[in-house]
Amino acid sequence: MRSGRGRLLKEAMTEDVRQEILSGLKRVVIKIGSSVISKKEGEKGKSVYRLDEERIRHFARQVKKIARTGREVVLVSSGAIMVGRGRLGLDGAHLSIPEKQACAAIGQSYLMHAYEKKFKTQGLKVAQILLSSDDLANRRRYLNAKHTIEALLEYGVIPIINENDSVTVDEIKIGDNDTLSATVACLVDAGLLVILSDVEGLFSRDPTRRPKNSPPPELIPQVSRVTAEIEKLAGKSGSQVTVGGMITKVLAAKKTMSFGIPTLLINGHDDSVLERVAAGEAVGTLFWSGRGRIRDRQHWIAHTLKARGRLVVDPGAVKALVEGGKSLLPAGVLGVEGVFEFGNAVSVVDEASREIARGLVNYSTGDLERIKGLKTSEVRKLVGDNYYEEVIHRDDLVIFENEV
Repeated sequence: MRSGRGRLLKEAMTEDVRQEILSGLKRVVIKIGSSVISKKEGEKGKSVYRLDEERIRHFARQVKKIARTGREVVLVSSGAIMVGRGRLGLDGAHLSIPEKQACAAIGQSYLMHAYEKKFKTQGLKVAQILLSSDDLANRRRYLNAKHTIEALLEYGVIPIINENDSVTVDEIKIGDNDTLSATVACLVDAGLLVILSDVEGLFSRDPTRRPKNSPPPELIPQVSRVTAEIEKLAGKSGSQVTVGGMITKVLAAKKTMSFGIPTLLINGHDDSVLERVAAGEAVGTLFWSGRGRIRDRQHWIAHTLKARGRLVVDPGAVKALVEGGKSLLPAGVLGVEGVFEFGNAVSVVDEASREIARGLVNYSTGDLERIKGLKTSEVRKLVGDNYYEEVIHRDDLVIFENEV
């Protein structure tokens, strides 16, 4: 365990970093979790979670204070399915996908109505934007979403973003607005992502499973690199309202860090927490290494597109990609997995299944099966003039570093 002096020194260093982030902060994305804006009603065994509109009012006041500093705010709000369940009086433990979609359809309008009412009392206008992975996977729609949000911010409107859960299936299965908030932060080039949850931050071990007579777990004030050990610290969700747990928050932070955006995980039930953040206090866990960002298009390829398959490459190809900055050629491909078409995103893995890169492929699964392992001259003879020398061109390839 750290000494008291060591803890104070580390917290002081963390406050310096936070003050530096705040000094140049122009735009912030705030993710509000379902557990932060819900309340439990009813008797034991028959209780349901309903929207707590007073919590919405509270966050309206907080956003107003942030806006007064000249900073722009984008909200990512969970809660549509939770609200819909409450309106129908349903237990959320065993809902089917269509039932969740129905709850989302009912709850989304009610949720936005609550935001509109409470934010209006603070003189703030809000706008609803519903996104799905399909919207973000298409480059043109991705940019359209970005431009829409930019226009709203120019008019002083607070965009409130949620997944389009009433018509999408994959997003509901994941139940992960943490990832959505990270994507939005990168989309709008935010200076900070704040995740409001029902936990104080990331702890040295699961605070809900403390062995008897053991010392309490310690809050980790700052994470500069998301390692495998850090990911192991992230346990499952302890909330009956949310589906995503600590792991989705850690992975969301990992995503924003690669784009050069810090993420702060804090307890949204603390009414003063956003004011303390604004003051630069060392609250919650800050995920930030201070490293530069990769280009926007590269980030879109690496973290927004879903990989449709995997290419297993030999050691020579790994070296050429990672150390030489080369394109991936057919000769270096050992195996092809999945079903994909020209232009789809695929993962590039080594023989130990470690993902070393991701990129946009120039061949379909069937064509690549025919030419894998062949030299360029052999590919030309087999395919004819209508061929690509590269399986993935360097400009369409993102190399993943071992450290984030």
